[in-house]
Amino acid sequence: MDSLTSVLGGRGSYPISAIIIAQDDEVRITKAIQSCRLFADEVVVIDGGSKDGTVQLSESLGCRVYVNPWPGYAKQREFGVERASHDWVFLIDTDEVVSEELAQDILERKPGLTDATVAFSLYRIGDFLGRWLDKGEYLVRLYNRKEYGIRNSLVHEMPEVSEERTVKLSGILWHQGFRSINDHVARFNKYTDLEAQSAFASGKPFKLSHLLLRPPARFLQKYFLHGLFKKGISGFAVSVFWVMYEFMVGFKHYELHSSGKLARHNAEGQAEKENKGERSYVVQ
Repeated sequence: MDSLTSVLGGRGSYPISAIIIAQDDEVRITKAIQSCRLFADEVVVIDGGSKDGTVQLSESLGCRVYVNPWPGYAKQREFGVERASHDWVFLIDTDEVVSEELAQDILERKPGLTDATVAFSLYRIGDFLGRWLDKGEYLVRLYNRKEYGIRNSLVHEMPEVSEERTVKLSGILWHQGFRSINDHVARFNKYTDLEAQSAFASGKPFKLSHLLLRPPARFLQKYFLHGLFKKGISGFAVSVFWVMYEFMVGFKHYELHSSGKLARHNAEGQAEKENKGERSYVVQ
């Protein structure tokens, strides 16, 4: 199976492996793969067990494809990085597209990738209800795997690189993440599960003040500070969804703490009964 080969890499360039984690996304993965053609010396697709044609389509486009049952975001990303042929890796998702300017900037930097301690971040902009949102975020996506690993977290998995060692790339990574309101709500439900579980596992205490203050603060940040009021109903919807997100994380964090307290309460009660010589009968 031939890998995707960069057109203008030239002699002396440091090869780059583009890594895509995929799951049932045959509709969008083609654009993600093709947007890496200019600079990537290979594209590696890690599929979590798609039921559609994602695997076959990726193979037909010249990608190296591995099927790995979904272990979580960070572990799946790391699984892909470990199977890359080259040490310089570029991370991209199936719903993302590299702009021509960004692809060209990466290509031109390939001969100069001599310092493995330097990583590169890019500016990602998302869409919602058919409109591109002006305010995006910088994410580290190009780095040397010998120097940095993926942060082992349930959500928001990224290379562990300090800001001081990061250089910003020009161009945009277009994030075509919006499919439908139903899909958006489903993903929010999944991501808030992971974020609450991560907070609980790290020992962060539940704070009522966070539950009361973070949601309205997030709305003000998104709608006014980030200028989403300029985007009409799309901007208002995004801001409201962020309020929902903060509430869901807070309540789920509280639920996990309450479950732990309830379990301890029941265990202490059972131990007290046993000390008194009583039996507890539970309906199976």
